[in-house]
Amino acid sequence: MNDPTRLLSDMTKAMMDRVLRAGMPPLYQQTVDQARRSYSAGVGAMCGELVDLPRIDSFVIPGPAGDIPARLWAPTDAPCLPVLLYLHGGGFVVGGIDTCEAMCRRIASQSGAAVVAIDYRLAPEHRFPAALDDSFAALQWLAQHGASMGLDPTRMAVGGDSAGGTLAATVALMARDHGITLALQVLFYPSVHPSSVSESFKQFSKGVMLDAELMRWFESHARGKGFQSDWRREPFKAASHEGVAPAWIGLAQVDPLVDEGGMYAELLRQAGVPVTLKVWPGVIHDFINMGRFIPEAYEAHAAVAQALKQAFEH
Repeated sequence: MNDPTRLLSDMTKAMMDRVLRAGMPPLYQQTVDQARRSYSAGVGAMCGELVDLPRIDSFVIPGPAGDIPARLWAPTDAPCLPVLLYLHGGGFVVGGIDTCEAMCRRIASQSGAAVVAIDYRLAPEHRFPAALDDSFAALQWLAQHGASMGLDPTRMAVGGDSAGGTLAATVALMARDHGITLALQVLFYPSVHPSSVSESFKQFSKGVMLDAELMRWFESHARGKGFQSDWRREPFKAASHEGVAPAWIGLAQVDPLVDEGGMYAELLRQAGVPVTLKVWPGVIHDFINMGRFIPEAYEAHAAVAQALKQAFEH
């Protein structure tokens, strides 16, 4: 299909038209600092209203290179809450706690669980595996010290979107290898097999916001020169996927990464891992942060909340 926009929903088309009319240059034509500000402003304009919650705590987690900023959202002050560690998207270069906050609040409100997000170190100042090191350190801290914040270390999950989905998939594998039990891994359109050239990459890597040039820009900053192949960046290539946490995988139909997500779901299933796979038609990469304009975003948040409820009950 030469024109991937023919697959877009009317709401997604209207939202993309608004972005085009705004006239902002693509992130890869901006400096890193400009791109971070642009992405944050874009999400702020599109994510929708913030749900009120009775408990919001900002704190720090000791990390391998210093304190990691963290924020917790919870729908109650009750003790012993299950917890989702959420890792934001942004190509390992942009994004932060603030760009995933709207979704994290909704998931906390609807799931009954606490959600913790972190500001892991970003590239190019901190190249791979700095973001992963911070992410796994945060999970280990929650497992060891989460009870001090009213969290239940026996009911934990990890999740993320895009680059954060990559981190979450790898953190889930590392948790298995370190004896940390997770109830669920939540992966929104993760980049798990970047060395492959899938059909969806060929179809959708131009004209739908996340394009080939932007992905190359992200990867060049995140990896740097001399990067060697590493399964932690490409969890599809992990030696084994047996025994990893059950997976909930949410994908966007019109997304260069949709095939990667589907391939990972199948790989996990072949390894005996329970998988729930949901593909939202007519939407694009990062749609979960576009709830003001794309109603499927809120559907996705609700689906994750329900999946967490079920996982934490078992």
